[in-house]
Amino acid sequence: MRFLRNLIFGYKSYIKAIKFIFEHKLYWFFLIPAVLMLVIYKIGDWIQSRYIPTDAQNMNEIVWFLIQVMLELTLAFLLMKFAKYLVIIILSPLLSEISMRTEKILTGNTYPFNFKQLVADVKRAMRIVVRNMMWEYTIFVVILLVTYIISGSKFGESPLFYLTYLVGCFYYGFGFMDYVLERVRMDIDQSIHFVRDHRGVAVALGSIYSLMIFVPVDVGILFNWSNFEFLPFLLHLGLWACASVAPILTIVATTIAMDGLVDLKTNVYSQKIDTLEVEES
Repeated sequence: MRFLRNLIFGYKSYIKAIKFIFEHKLYWFFLIPAVLMLVIYKIGDWIQSRYIPTDAQNMNEIVWFLIQVMLELTLAFLLMKFAKYLVIIILSPLLSEISMRTEKILTGNTYPFNFKQLVADVKRAMRIVVRNMMWEYTIFVVILLVTYIISGSKFGESPLFYLTYLVGCFYYGFGFMDYVLERVRMDIDQSIHFVRDHRGVAVALGSIYSLMIFVPVDVGILFNWSNFEFLPFLLHLGLWACASVAPILTIVATTIAMDGLVDLKTNVYSQKIDTLEVEES
């Protein structure tokens, strides 16, 4: 029952976040992940168009070709599986800044810029992400083996297999919640226990983020003017915008949710300013 209450609470935070972003003109931050996605697409397009020898003539060339193919397929799988984590890592400084701005508006708390602290925050975020990736992968393998033993080759159709998506949502939400948990000076072990106690909130936050960034957007269609088709262009433009909005919307929703859980006004590690002054600015 507590899990369900926390789940609903997390989803309500997204509704509040949408209103909050437009009221306080934070939507300009959407441009940064949007541009980042285009850069990632161009890099991926360059990698895909690399020269790969398909006319191998001897055994050595054939073996080398197979190794190249296996490495590229493995890399592609890992990137698809952990792309959501990579976004959190790459945008870590930006997400931290937006979370602090949101908290400042909500509570009047402020955190003076400290480069050393920024580096420490980014390192912590990376440690949390790597930890979550490893745990998710371990749980994924266990569930995969269990469902394979039960269902055989049709393991992907087993209801048990869908637990992997729920686990992923939990760890994505964990990654976002830790931005705030760090500011209230919880160490990593304390953060782990806190998120476990509020796993419903983590799943809610992570599920919306996962859904928005999971969409199969083909950015290449946006640049393909030779065979332009309006409906595919419009569809993928919308999907690209949705994926670009996801990290910013989620970090704002997370900060709002965390304020409701721990009352960030009571954070003794922040400096206080007049809330009215914040609203006027």
